[in-house]
Amino acid sequence: MPTQLSYAELAALMKSCAGLTVDPQLLETRPDATFEEYGLDSLGLLAIVGELENRYGTPIEPGAESSKTPGDFLDVINTSLTTGA
Repeated sequence: MPTQLSYAELAALMKSCAGLTVDPQLLETRPDATFEEYGLDSLGLLAIVGELENRYGTPIEPGAESSKTPGDFLDVINTSLTTGA
């Protein structure tokens, strides 16, 4: 199982957890656009964090659900996955 979350995986999680269809390449080329611009609210982001905790069996660093952009979110998540939070 990979220990780094990619933009493609984040886009898939946005679809499965929040019902949003987002082009992964758009996320990757615009990592500093806000989640609000993609239509993702805090509850959707919280659902993604919960899914990741279940998937990887490790707690995610507190505050990940407060990330404002996909780039910031991936930084927090990948750090948590690498260090085991």
